[in-house]
Amino acid sequence: MSENAPLAERMRPKTLDTYIGQEHLLNSGASLRKALHAGIIPSLIFWGPPGVGKTTLANLIAHELKRPFHTLSAISSGVKDVREIINRIEHSGMFQQRGTIVFIDEIHRFSKSQQDSLLGAVEKGIITLIGATTENPSFEVISALLSRCQVYVLKEHTKEDLVLLLERAIKEDVVLKEKKIILKETHALLAISGGDARKLLNIFEILVGSFRVDQVVEITNELVQATAQQNMVLYDKDGEQHYDIISAFIKSIRGSDPNAAIYWLARMVEGGEDPKFIARRLIISASEDIGLANPNALLMANNCFQAVNTVGWPEARIILAQCTIYLATSPKGNGAYMAINRAQEEVKKSGNLSVPLHLRNAPTKLMNELGYGKAYHYAHDYPGNFVQQDFLPEDIKGHSFFSAGSSKKEQEISAIIRNLWGDTYQ
Repeated sequence: MSENAPLAERMRPKTLDTYIGQEHLLNSGASLRKALHAGIIPSLIFWGPPGVGKTTLANLIAHELKRPFHTLSAISSGVKDVREIINRIEHSGMFQQRGTIVFIDEIHRFSKSQQDSLLGAVEKGIITLIGATTENPSFEVISALLSRCQVYVLKEHTKEDLVLLLERAIKEDVVLKEKKIILKETHALLAISGGDARKLLNIFEILVGSFRVDQVVEITNELVQATAQQNMVLYDKDGEQHYDIISAFIKSIRGSDPNAAIYWLARMVEGGEDPKFIARRLIISASEDIGLANPNALLMANNCFQAVNTVGWPEARIILAQCTIYLATSPKGNGAYMAINRAQEEVKKSGNLSVPLHLRNAPTKLMNELGYGKAYHYAHDYPGNFVQQDFLPEDIKGHSFFSAGSSKKEQEISAIIRNLWGDTYQ
């Protein structure tokens, strides 16, 4: 590979054994590794944040299985391009080589008609599709195509993964190994790159490239902060800042600052961001950061998503702005968010506890005889449609997962719970 290629490109692993990360998919015994050993893989969707190795893994799978490999970008390819490549595969003799792999980067950007154009070829086995997306495929991939694909979630790189990647680059890269590089501190590098391996390597290359070959390069947090942050635009040309800006946008809403939220919205609008991506984040914020403090926020955000989906750019910017200001100026509460977190932690800790007998369904005579549903009190038979009874498993009876914040509405909900249940929940 040319020395002029970016470091991230030069450091792409050539084999699965040198691939860093995603052990849950590639360890011996993991589902994807088993499929590769068997030489048979279905069409796949790789879902994960940027810079975790989706494209690299697709290439390595094709190499491992010795299959023809074609790449399409959802940003620059249309239905015509999809049909052309399928026709070329079907009529060039490669069809006999079972499962030619077609890799589509950012498949979430494909329209419904573009995704429809893949269906027949995937269903007939003319191609094995591997799609890569940073977005939830349940929202962005049509159900007919999604049902024909296995979705694999790629995890963020750990600190250890990223440090190992840097150390390997220093030792093995054709350019860097000629330099005297001492990796003394990594915190600032990891913080600026945000777990994105590609971004990390690009930052590192720019940083090291500012020194002469005969100089000793001692990488410290201070050096990174002084040098790299001045050049952030250089490593953002491929859109990595996308996640930094959406983070600033949501945090501005959470912090009740409509002016800052509108500014970050404008940055995304001017940058050509997908309006549905922004609208989905507004739905999440409406529930996570506002929730019960103003239940109408979720209705507003969901209607915003529907309207944006109907209207599209440029008018969608007005709808997004309206929803953004509404959410930013709404009372804030995270009671529901914290309640489900606590409940999930309890489930992980206590496991699959038995459903109390009086709450179980009793569709058979035997189940009736065993006491299923016995002693259950039908709430509507009691004054106020309420009667105290146990609904949690015996082992965690009395646990309380909802805790009201300071918002008026959450305090009202807490008062309702206390009035109904008294000291039952602690």
